[in-house]
Amino acid sequence: MISTKIKTNKEKRRKGKRIITAALPYINNVPHLGHIVGSHLPADIFSRYCRSQGYETLFIGGTDENGSTSEIAAFELNIPLEEFSNRLFKEHKKIYDWLDISYDNFSRTSNKIHHETVKEFFKKIYEKGFIKKGKIKVFYSPKENMFLPDRYVKGECPKCGYKDANGDQCEKCTSLLDPLQLKNPVSSLSGGKLEIKEAEHLFLSLDKLSNNLKKWIESQSLWRDQVKGIAKGWIKEGLKPRCITRDLKHGVKVPLKGFEEKVLYVWFDAPIGYVSSTKEIRKDWEKFWKDKNSEIYNFLGKDNIPFHTIFWPGMIIARGDFNLPKNVVGLQYLNFEGKKFSKSKKVGIFCEKLPEIGLDSDMWRHYLTQIIPETSDSEFKWNDFQNRINSELIGNYSNYVNRVLNFVHSKFYDIIERPKKEDLKEEDLKLIEKITEKKKKIEGLLERAELRKAYSEILDLSSEGNKYINDTQPWVVLKENPSRAKNIFYTAIILLKALTILIAPYLPKTSKRVWNQISLKGSPLSSGIWEEIGKDLGEKHKIRKPEILFEKLTNEQIKKYREVSSQGTELKDFFKD
Repeated sequence: MISTKIKTNKEKRRKGKRIITAALPYINNVPHLGHIVGSHLPADIFSRYCRSQGYETLFIGGTDENGSTSEIAAFELNIPLEEFSNRLFKEHKKIYDWLDISYDNFSRTSNKIHHETVKEFFKKIYEKGFIKKGKIKVFYSPKENMFLPDRYVKGECPKCGYKDANGDQCEKCTSLLDPLQLKNPVSSLSGGKLEIKEAEHLFLSLDKLSNNLKKWIESQSLWRDQVKGIAKGWIKEGLKPRCITRDLKHGVKVPLKGFEEKVLYVWFDAPIGYVSSTKEIRKDWEKFWKDKNSEIYNFLGKDNIPFHTIFWPGMIIARGDFNLPKNVVGLQYLNFEGKKFSKSKKVGIFCEKLPEIGLDSDMWRHYLTQIIPETSDSEFKWNDFQNRINSELIGNYSNYVNRVLNFVHSKFYDIIERPKKEDLKEEDLKLIEKITEKKKKIEGLLERAELRKAYSEILDLSSEGNKYINDTQPWVVLKENPSRAKNIFYTAIILLKALTILIAPYLPKTSKRVWNQISLKGSPLSSGIWEEIGKDLGEKHKIRKPEILFEKLTNEQIKKYREVSSQGTELKDFFKD
């Protein structure tokens, strides 16, 4: 045995549970790359890492199908809501599957189990005195002859001046709004003018929960500054009771006498989707949500930060028996070459087009990982995409894989043998030590969900491998000392095995291909595989015939990909048979 076992003193923690959630996308919002890097991909990478560490991990997601956004979209297309949601759920699922987003359950808020779970959650909070009745002024549209919920109202944001703000939230500045705050409000359906009338609704008493929320927010050590800043800003401004009912036909009906014709606000029911999705696949679901040894991690975009740091935690505190999140990983926005994504303007990359392009999904995951907007908005740039694929994924990592395996295949007939400890040189021992150091550093970064930095460290370790081969010059050594050349490549394969495990959460398909070429048992994605980092391959090991992982991208290909990927499919076109 020439490697050193890395002791981490985490056996107790590995016996625990982790729930990782990605914010539920609206059913009508067919994802572009901004949505992928804003929650789904980061949550997937973190989930795969947690599994490799040996945590009992559940990665939960689904489509948000209740509320006015779905109603409006189906109404405008003149398609029954159920048919609309069924069709687009399939499109969402197809995209996430293609990108290898490893959901343990990708569910729907239209499912019966979700409606039942939301009603039970509501009743618990109501029984504990955190829901009260009250009258509010709401918009009424004479043209539609109906009260309009906030998402049916558009106008100018009173805080930043954005002209097209929704009634409940300004997309531009992320401020949560009361529709009555909007300037020049109009109906989202007809553009018609609105009247103001009084109606009775239900409210969550956030004011009663403020002190507990404040203590919880201030105790968080893993949260990023921008997440904590937004949460503290809400507390400082003063929490007020928040209306949790709407005048809509579709959604979770309010289980309270006198309010049967109303539904629960979509931002009351949507986060409970994390719970109902867990119940859907696990009879022991309560252990994941209530046990002390279970941790919850939420991944979401910037506009969802207030809901996941104030509103949803407030609901949990009001209920009293659920765990609060250990980390709320709030991410920023992805732009496209200096502009916002826009399907109508053909600006961006639209995910339903990715299979048409024909690139391996891991090529996308490699680049997208490096532009995850962890602390500030980031940019997708086609030239940068091409350069990073060619220089890093191919020129660095794939190059190391090919150099090691091809040399063993062509010079040693696929066989490597473990050297005696006394035959190892200083450069060999340094490389093995580097594996130990990097593993510890990468693990620390991943525990804090600093995914970009962790990936950079993995690529840096791959560069160390290429440097090791350049410095030891085994092609020269082979002529005079074949045994020494064999020792070099045995050490190099220890690093290759470590890299394959480390990179697996990011590049799952590629890691399995390399694992197969090294001819290792099991999978680099299996539970607890993290402990194998730094361990050798036994006294004698035979690899399989190596294969090229990727081909370099040309300027002509990039030009073609740019054109195809920008042609986003309009919603109505998903319903053409």
